[in-house]
Amino acid sequence: MSVLQPLGSVIPSRQTPALTPAQKAAIIVRFLLKEGADVPLERLSDTSQRTLTEAIGEMGFINRETLADVLAEFAREIEAMGLVFPAGLAEALQSLEGRISPQTAARLRKEAGVRQIGDPWERIRALEPDKLLPLLEQESTEVAAVLLSKLPVAKAAELLGKLPGPEARKISYAVSLTGQVTPDAVDRIGLSLAAQFEHEPPRAFEDDPVERLGAILNIANSEMRDSLLAGLAEDDAVFGQRLQKAIFTFVHIPARVGPVDVPKLTRDIDADTMLTALAYATKSGDEALHSSAEFILTNISKRMAEGLREEIAEKSAIKAKDGEAAMNAVIAGIGNLTATGELQLIVEEEEDDSES
Repeated sequence: MSVLQPLGSVIPSRQTPALTPAQKAAIIVRFLLKEGADVPLERLSDTSQRTLTEAIGEMGFINRETLADVLAEFAREIEAMGLVFPAGLAEALQSLEGRISPQTAARLRKEAGVRQIGDPWERIRALEPDKLLPLLEQESTEVAAVLLSKLPVAKAAELLGKLPGPEARKISYAVSLTGQVTPDAVDRIGLSLAAQFEHEPPRAFEDDPVERLGAILNIANSEMRDSLLAGLAEDDAVFGQRLQKAIFTFVHIPARVGPVDVPKLTRDIDADTMLTALAYATKSGDEALHSSAEFILTNISKRMAEGLREEIAEKSAIKAKDGEAAMNAVIAGIGNLTATGELQLIVEEEEDDSES
């Protein structure tokens, strides 16, 4: 922004009177590009872009003294600038994203009729596949082909894999016909698609309700959790089923944590807490809890496992309240490891409903 504003204005001719403003701009841009700078020239008006391009094509050669004079003059213009503000309300909203409330931002966009970002395709590419899939399904084949062509290769391939075979083939063939599509048409399509997400109401919560409630129930006591899950299954079977899959408790450790990652648990989780959790699970009489404890003991070093087994055998009876608190602390520790990227949980594959 600070580079473009002087380029778009008339630079006073002081040390290089023989050069026009357009020629000076051409020298500056050519120098910056040669040095590897990212100069967003597309933000200049069409007229300025054309004038600049013509000037670059006509310059030919300049000596070092002229280059130094033009750069010095440009540097003075930059130094004289105190602050540069965003160009228009759209860029102002973008610069203030996260600093003003979503409600205020949405209202300002609606009142001023501006989009959230300048480049619609930038927003579209950032969307998750589940958000983009309805666009492919609802839009015309030609629009779907343009959309697919503008996405990262991996995301485009993932979306194609989610479509029925005939639809995927139609769109794939349409991609082969996009060679003659003009940039203006692509821009119009991007604006139209992005506009569909402009009118989504702001969300008070970032996470899905299933994820939020699942995180709460993960550390609730088992009696309350089982009672709530049973009640929710009666009230809303679909939501209850999704919630069941989001629950991750001590009994789920063998299915969700890889054997090679188990030693990380004993390293990062408080030793007394782990001992209490293992002892309670082993002596609780619950086969699922006992299996999880054995899974942990089996996948750590033999020496550590033997030591823990001895301590478990010597440990007196543990109250259910204390045992569940310890197991919940283990689950919280796994969550912390997952959040930092040190551990990746195994994702249960969805059943394929198409299988007969």
